[in-house]
This record gives sequence, C-alpha cells and structure tokens, in this order.
Amino acid sequence: MAENLHRQLQSLKQEVVYVGSLVEEAVAKAVFALNQRDERIAYDVIEADAAIDRMEVSVEEDCLNILALHQPVAHDLRFVVAVLKINNDLERIGDLAKNIAKRVLYLARVRDIEIPSDFTEMSRHAQLMVKHSLDALVTANAHLARQVRADDDRVDEIRDAIEAKVREQLAANPAQAECLMKLSSVARHLERLADMATHIAEEVIYMVEGDIVRHRAVS
Repeated sequence: MAENLHRQLQSLKQEVVYVGSLVEEAVAKAVFALNQRDERIAYDVIEADAAIDRMEVSVEEDCLNILALHQPVAHDLRFVVAVLKINNDLERIGDLAKNIAKRVLYLARVRDIEIPSDFTEMSRHAQLMVKHSLDALVTANAHLARQVRADDDRVDEIRDAIEAKVREQLAANPAQAECLMKLSSVARHLERLADMATHIAEEVIYMVEGDIVRHRAVS
C-alpha cells in the first residue's frame, strides 16, 4: 500500500509540474505578444488554454482519488492538499494569460496608442514570480517561495503607477478611452498573475514546513 501511494504521489507531482510548464509557457507567450503586439502569438495562448483546463480536471481527480484510497498523513497529506490548491491557481493563471492575449488582439490593431514602458517591467516581474513559484514547488524550496511573496509588492507599485498614467491620458484624450481601458485591464491581469504566483508560493511553504502564512505580512 505504501509503495503504491509513493508511486501515485510521484505521478501527481509530475502531472502538476507539467501543468506548471504549460502555464509558464502561456504567460511567457502572453507577455511576448503584449510587448510585440503579436496577434499570432496571442491566438496561440488563447487556443492553448483548453489543454490547461483539461489537465486541471485530471490533477484534481487524482488528488481526490489519493485522499479517498490512501488517506495520507503528515507530509504526504500536506503535499496533496497543496497540489489541490496550486492546481486551481495554475488554471486561473492560464485564464489570466488568455485574457491578456485577448486584449493584445485589440491593442495590435491600435498602433497610435503607445504602451507605457512600465508594462515591460511589470510583465517581467509577474512572469518571474510565476516561474520562481513553480521552481519553488518543484524543488520544495521554502526560501524561494518567501522571495516570491516579497516580490509581490513591487508589482503592486508598478500597477499603481500605470493606473495613474492611464487616468492622466484618459483626461487628456477621452476619445481614446476604449484603448486606455484595455491597457488598464492588462495591468490588472498582470497584478492578478503575481497574486496567483504568491498563492502558489504560500502553498509551497505550507507543503514544506506545515506553516500557514496566508494573510500574514511578509517579514
């Protein structure tokens, strides 16, 4: 029984790592499409989301089967519970990448509006947070997970700066309201990407140390 549980846990880890790779690729492509206003890449991100959705269901079913059949305890239980939550966060990150890609399809056709340079820094930070949270999961690295939590503040700061610039441009150019609101929407999606990466990092800390840090200030 113990050997069978070990095999299923290893298989579950491989599954969630695979989902993570799909999500990381979706985020990278969405960020690239945004920076380059590349419609083709944006369409790739949108189409790839269905595979992420299917894998999310598969991982959840495997988690529930392990809980029902083996009733794991201690570290094994924390791992399965963490994967259940992380799996949901990964699916949501995939949705956010898809939503950014949809905004890109509009922005690619509106070349007279310049995308503020802050988006480059914000997208880079959000993308790195997703990557580092997944690296922390794969390597069970609580220290890296804590760094992801700390990095979230910088993304929030950039988002606030972007929102201020969008408001200024909106006041100066009300005719460009639709495009500016698309940019504001992209900023919100990037912020949510960082939030989801933070959630994953918090679950990694729980998985490794059994410490629930959610809602706790970053020390």
